[in-house]
Amino acid sequence: MHPWMYQRYGLQKSKIPSIGQCIEQVVRIGSVMGIYYITIHSGLPFTKFHAMLGLLLGEIAATFYYLNLLSLSQKQIRQKPSAQVNTTCKDLLSMACPLTATRLLLTVLHGIENIMIGDTICSPEKPEPLPFVKISEPTLAMNFSVNDSPFAGQEGKYVTSRQIRDRLFKELNTDVSLRVEDTDNLDSVKVSGRGELHLSILIETLRREGYEFQVSKPEVLFREINGKKCEPMEAVTIDVPEEFVGNVIEKLGSRKGEMTNMYPAKGGYTRLEFSIPARGLIGYRSEFMTDTKGNGIMNSLFDGYEPYKGDIVTRSQGSLVAFESGEAITYGLYNAQERGDLFIGAGTKVYEGMVVGRNARADDMDINVCKKKQLTNTRASGSDDALKLTPHITMSLEQCMEFISDDELLEVTPQNLRMRKKILDNTQRRKAKNRANS
Repeated sequence: MHPWMYQRYGLQKSKIPSIGQCIEQVVRIGSVMGIYYITIHSGLPFTKFHAMLGLLLGEIAATFYYLNLLSLSQKQIRQKPSAQVNTTCKDLLSMACPLTATRLLLTVLHGIENIMIGDTICSPEKPEPLPFVKISEPTLAMNFSVNDSPFAGQEGKYVTSRQIRDRLFKELNTDVSLRVEDTDNLDSVKVSGRGELHLSILIETLRREGYEFQVSKPEVLFREINGKKCEPMEAVTIDVPEEFVGNVIEKLGSRKGEMTNMYPAKGGYTRLEFSIPARGLIGYRSEFMTDTKGNGIMNSLFDGYEPYKGDIVTRSQGSLVAFESGEAITYGLYNAQERGDLFIGAGTKVYEGMVVGRNARADDMDINVCKKKQLTNTRASGSDDALKLTPHITMSLEQCMEFISDDELLEVTPQNLRMRKKILDNTQRRKAKNRANS
């Protein structure tokens, strides 16, 4: 450790400091920079490993502290951009190196606008940019649009098209694999990402920040190579217990996956390697965790483009669509559960055109979950027995993205995920379907 650090911590060189002493300095230095205070309460003795870890944290905090004092304000940089930035870089490097020795080098620059990931800041006398690291191209795309359902604006903080658009374009500053494009519709933006996991993380991030919007079904970005339609492929590596190998092979085989290698791993696990279309992985991660009872590990990596593998049947059942707006009643749900699996429970507010369940048949079915039992003076044995509902299915974000079809949308709010038809009115939806079939 640098002698300056001992002096700052007030420690003796012959005694190894504890992590508590080092964290105390981290908190003290970090408070100057506006970092939240950290409180540690522990009476247990600390090992040498903990002490050295604390020293490293202390050096990082001290380095940030001194670099923060040396950084220029935006006003100074606007006055003399080239000279000031060049001088500041030299000062930062000369001051940071003695502090961190050969362990770590941290630099902080601010005041330079329009800096993107991959850009190089260099001296004006010798501008030599560093080679840019090639990043995988997006493979899936979704349309983000303003929520226009009857429940729009009730749960979200940011609901307008301008707020959603600005937030998505701001994400480009930190996510280099993302692509955001304007569409013909002013209320919609096309977002392309590196697979289902990439897009679902973005949706969940916006949701937790208070944004309210709706997204379409993910679509694959095809390419035409040598006159042939090609699609993005994924190289999937799976570690799974031996008793679940057959189930995994069967599920991925139905999604056009081809097993390229299989060999035993440590601890009773088997490693499976597949080559599968990117669209075949949509919605499979949650299903994979269920099939392996949480014991499976799956990783995927972009593996280029190959000729189109054919259609993948991911949904053979239709939707149960709410017939009218209101509140779901136990009596109405009891009659509806005979038609398929429900996604909502009693007391849930619904609107016309909202998807409330999965039909047992291939076609969509309109049902009235708000139906109440008619009150009469007639009584019969067994007519007033308590109605028992089958527990409804709670759909995750990934499951909703896989379930919705081309004529459906996913409504995303900070509190709920709702699936709905693009055309909410039942009559208008039937007319549009008849025109499409004619």
